[in-house]
Amino acid sequence: MTDHTSPQPDGGSALDFCLRLARAQAMLVRRFDSTLGNLHGLSFGDYQLLYHLQRAPGGRLRRIDLAERLALTASGITRSLMPLEKIGLVARQADARDARVGYAAITAAGLALLAHANTTAQALGQELLGNASAEQLAPLSLLLNGIAGNQPGQV
Repeated sequence: MTDHTSPQPDGGSALDFCLRLARAQAMLVRRFDSTLGNLHGLSFGDYQLLYHLQRAPGGRLRRIDLAERLALTASGITRSLMPLEKIGLVARQADARDARVGYAAITAAGLALLAHANTTAQALGQELLGNASAEQLAPLSLLLNGIAGNQPGQV
């Protein structure tokens, strides 16, 4: 009987991967920040926030759920949302049944800006990943979801 399980990485190769991943993440954020900022006035963090709101049912999420998706604290999500609320890209919504629950909702202006920014982000993603095929990216996406603690299909 043959064992079809993949060998576990040793501590050194796992650490090496994590260090390379951190470096790649920093480079990706820098490139997305620069490109999205120059063309649309958005940071990559702002883009991700709008992206998650747009994908949510009704274009809104509980603030705590949004914080979890972006790996931010409750105060971090509040700081991230404030400037977007001031310029009308995001609106606060209260829960009619529970005053303790607050929602963040993408506005029509946020949707319009995100539509333009999506085109830019997709082109930049394609440029950065070059010739990587969907078949090559799928197992990497699963690995990254596992590291982030996401469910399959969640970004």
